Amino acid sequence: MNNGSHTALRIARSGGVARIVLDRPPVNTLDLAMVRDLKQFVEEAEKDTSIKVVVLESADPEFFAAHADLNWMLDPGELFDLADPAADPALNPLQQLHERFRALPQVTIAKLRGRLRAGGVELAMAADMRFAAKGETWLGQPETRMGIFPGGGGTQYLNRLVGRARSVEIVLGADLYGTDIAELYGWINRALPSEELDAYVDTLARRIADLPEGVASAALAAIDAAEASGPVPVLAEESRAHARVYPSPPEIVDRARRGLEAGAQTREGETDLEALLDRVADSAS
Repeated sequence: MNNGSHTALRIARSGGVARIVLDRPPVNTLDLAMVRDLKQFVEEAEKDTSIKVVVLESADPEFFAAHADLNWMLDPGELFDLADPAADPALNPLQQLHERFRALPQVTIAKLRGRLRAGGVELAMAADMRFAAKGETWLGQPETRMGIFPGGGGTQYLNRLVGRARSVEIVLGADLYGTDIAELYGWINRALPSEELDAYVDTLARRIADLPEGVASAALAAIDAAEASGPVPVLAEESRAHARVYPSPPEIVDRARRGLEAGAQTREGETDLEALLDRVADSAS
């Protein structure tokens, strides 16, 4: 993955985790350079099986990603020139980008600080999870104030996360929301004190990256099947996905055995099972 070819992103790799840092002063606008860089990263990540987790964050603590380039309101030609000929032609270029990011085979995490509006929020919503600095992050879909409405996937992603009534409020009210309301609505997974955010996301990303091969993708397939089914869960899809990881290969069976030996399924061991399992995993590495 060639970091030197990007002008609006910085990319760092650590084990199976790729950290993508948005760095496009003055406010991380989703402009021509940013969209081109994100498209290039997505194209590379789709084929890179060594990447297990993607963490998306900003170099600017005051702006995660402001919004799409407002110059595209004045002259949409540059935006439409970004259309991906291999993607669904019914989608506009930002929808195409966000959908490709959403469909990445890796687990994706948006780590949020500062303001993110419109296209910036849509990019974050395309991630599997969103964690934000409490009291230092604000989200908004202000497009209706400009006489349009969210068109980079915003209406669809919002509905999945917060439900119809709150989507209507966010889109038509066009306010800026702090982390208290965003967390309450389900727009973000969790708001954490700023000094705890980096460590929390890093630990989560490493834990997922260290999972046995195939576990994360199988679990995501089962979760996505449930979401796609609407009000009736598609348990057959869950069963088929689960068959990809259970019955388990010998090394996973051995991990379970060592977990039992360490105290799993005892009152003491189950009090902090997560820590016990971490110890078992560490002993295997």
